[in-house]
Formats: sequence, C-alpha cells, structure tokens
Amino acid sequence: MATESPNFWGTMPEEEYYSSQGVRNTKSYFDTPNGKIFTQSFLPLNLQLKATVFMTHGYGSDTGWLFQKICITFASWGYAVFAADLLGHGRSDGLRCYLGDMNKIAATSLHFFLHVRRSDPYSNLPAFLFGESMGGLATLLMYFQSPPDTWTGLMFTAPLFVIPEDMKPSRVHLFMYGLLFGLADTWAAMPDNKMVGKAIRDPNKLKIIASNPRRYTGPPRVGTMRELLRVTQYVQDNFSKVTAPFFTAHGTADGVTCPSSSKLLYEKASSEDKTLKLYEGMYHSLIQGEPDESANLVLGDMREWIDERVRRYGPPHNNNNNYDNNNNNDSQ
Repeated sequence: MATESPNFWGTMPEEEYYSSQGVRNTKSYFDTPNGKIFTQSFLPLNLQLKATVFMTHGYGSDTGWLFQKICITFASWGYAVFAADLLGHGRSDGLRCYLGDMNKIAATSLHFFLHVRRSDPYSNLPAFLFGESMGGLATLLMYFQSPPDTWTGLMFTAPLFVIPEDMKPSRVHLFMYGLLFGLADTWAAMPDNKMVGKAIRDPNKLKIIASNPRRYTGPPRVGTMRELLRVTQYVQDNFSKVTAPFFTAHGTADGVTCPSSSKLLYEKASSEDKTLKLYEGMYHSLIQGEPDESANLVLGDMREWIDERVRRYGPPHNNNNNYDNNNNNDSQ
C-alpha cells in the first residue's frame, strides 16, 4: 500500500468504494459549544434500518482510515452509523491529542449524537453507543451525561477503564509539571510507550494503520495523561451506575488497556443484561489490528449481540423506518 494513497483502500474514488461495500457515506462539520467537529454517517444502501449506532474512535485516531471499516461493517448489517472525530483528533477542532478535560470532550461528541438521536427518521429506532479503547472511556462519560433511557445499549471494544501499570504516567513527572501552575499542561512531554506496536497483531494492518496521515504520532501531552488517570479512576468508582444493556470485549494479550477494564465493568455494573467476551491471545485492536479470521470472530459476536438487543428492546414494527436512498436527511 502506497503511503501517499488518500484512503486505506487505495485510489478508488470514495463513492465507488462505499457503494461496493453496500453503504452510502456522508461527511460534514457540526458546530458545538466547544468547537467544530468532523462527522460522518454510514447508511445501508438497500436495507431496512434496524437501529442507530454512534461510534467513537480511540486515542490518536479518527473516524476515517481503518476505524471506518467498523462503521461500514455495522452499516452493512442494516444499522445507521454515525461517528465524530473527538476534539483534538482527526479533522475536528482542538489541540492535537490534548485531552485536558474529558468531560468536555465527551459532551462535544454527545452534542452531535443526541442531535441525530432525536431527529427524524431515527428518533423511534433503538440507539447504541459504541466506543473503542480510549473512545470507550469517552463513551461511558457520554452515557453518564445522557438523560435516562436515552440509549438502548452500550458496546465497548478494549475500553480504557484501567491503565496497565507499565503504561501509567510517572506521578513524579506529573507532580513536577504541576508545579508550573498549568503552563505545562499542553506540552507533549510525557514518555511514549509505543502503543501502536502493542495494539496491532497483524503486521500488514500495522503498516496500514501507521500510514494514516491524520494519526497523532507525538509524545502524550501532560494534561492528557493527568486527565486519563483521573477519569479512569472516576469511572471505576461509578461502574455501579451503569444500568443499560452492554457488550464489552477484550483480548487477553492486550498491552494497551487492561482486560480488567472489561472484567470490572461486568462485575460492578448494575445492568441486568450484560455480556463480557475475552478473546485468548488477541491484542488491543480487536477489529482493526487482528488477522481477518480473529477480527471476524469478534464482529460475529458483536452482530449476534446487537441484533438480539434490537429484537428484545426495539419497537415491534419498523416498517416506517426504511431509508430513502435519495433522501439526504442525515441530520448533520
């Protein structure tokens, strides 16, 4: 794959590629109180809509490149998928990979997601939040910030709820930078533990992911690591407040986020309908970075779970929720 290719699939025009996958893609910018964010929709071309899924990518990534393969896959199953580049990521506003206020970052994406969630033709459909890695942490914050019963269910892949000991920032470093009265908060000065190599098991996919022109490759920022320490502890202390149905998945060989992230959520959440999947020997990036056979196993489990929750919790008749291909009502 030539690194100068505008897309991970090569030089095929975008519309032609998406059509070959059975989906229609739209891109736009959405104004929020915290800045402008880049958004995408992935809609099935010829299928009745089952539900909406709102997806959030991980640290340093964006909704394009390989992450969109997750979006495309869900759309090919009959789901209307919406995704937004987090503040400070991809094509959204903000200092690159500065996560100094995770509550604000979550609220910014949630502003867009709720706008779509409440709009026609989606307001009567079941709605799911999906988060990968650090995006799982942002997703859980969105859930906590949402009005009760907004979301039919939650889905996580390798969520960042517990930071592995060898990935944790030095508290001495954070303390010393803290003595600068916040001046160092945006500095890209923390040790880089080379997360990408610990996340991707398939070497060919590692090359593709590494060639993403929008991927952040600098050292972690001081405020980002400070905030991730704070927020991971916060969600651990509040797992019991999770009552929605959820699916969470982790590879046992994940070197970026602890499998205990998913285990603790499963054990402590108050949800009556909860599913934990642990995949032996898999790395952090369960869908984007595993060999196809392993990734398809994860996707198959996810499809089975979400299809069943639509049947279980969705309206009995969705006959009025067909998407008109010629209608550009994406609520963006």
